[in-house]
Amino acid sequence: MPPSSDIEFDPSAFSGVARLFPLPTPILFPRVVQPLHLFEERYLEMMRDALDGDGLIAMAVLKPGWEIDYASRPPLEPFACLGKIVTHHCLDNGRYNLLLAGVARVRILNELSPPEAFRRARVEILNESEPAVSDARAAALHRRLAEAFRSALPHGEPPEPLQRLFEGDTPLGLLADLAASTLPLPRDVKQAALAEPDAAKRAALLIGAIDAGSFGQPASDAKNDPTGFPPPFSVN
Repeated sequence: MPPSSDIEFDPSAFSGVARLFPLPTPILFPRVVQPLHLFEERYLEMMRDALDGDGLIAMAVLKPGWEIDYASRPPLEPFACLGKIVTHHCLDNGRYNLLLAGVARVRILNELSPPEAFRRARVEILNESEPAVSDARAAALHRRLAEAFRSALPHGEPPEPLQRLFEGDTPLGLLADLAASTLPLPRDVKQAALAEPDAAKRAALLIGAIDAGSFGQPASDAKNDPTGFPPPFSVN
């Protein structure tokens, strides 16, 4: 799945209120495109509302222990990824397949009360920082992250879209977000990467996790590419 570097998003035009689609673990990062399949009625309502409005949905993360209260409104982690609907298809049964492109890291400030069946919150966009191209430390982090990322892939040469992105001219923040999105890292590592707007700190975090062999269960199964790239459809 190609990165969403050319997705149009104007932060100054954002209302500050985001529709929330919470899942147990982070699956969406800025500049990355995620396939989704929606079938719960509250999320179908959310999708229709987004299509009638700004086309934005924030992928939030449920705090541990969410299982006992999933049908209601279990607590959320404070950081999420705001995404924009790139394309969608409404199936005959009313469900949706869609591609959501990550456009910004956000901090959830406060959740808004119903009347909608889906959840909404007031959020603030995090200002991301990218090191200068001439920064020698950033160049070293880029090389180390690319090497660690490549070594963590389950087999041989990475798929061609990733191969191009390992080159030195890929922004460090993009490479870090692709690593966090693609690799089967533990939930807490992914959440920490999502919460970190500084590209250099995010890259260092991921290098440490990869070097330590911190891997969870792969996001893809035997029917999908074992690299997890592109990711399989996520369902609600």
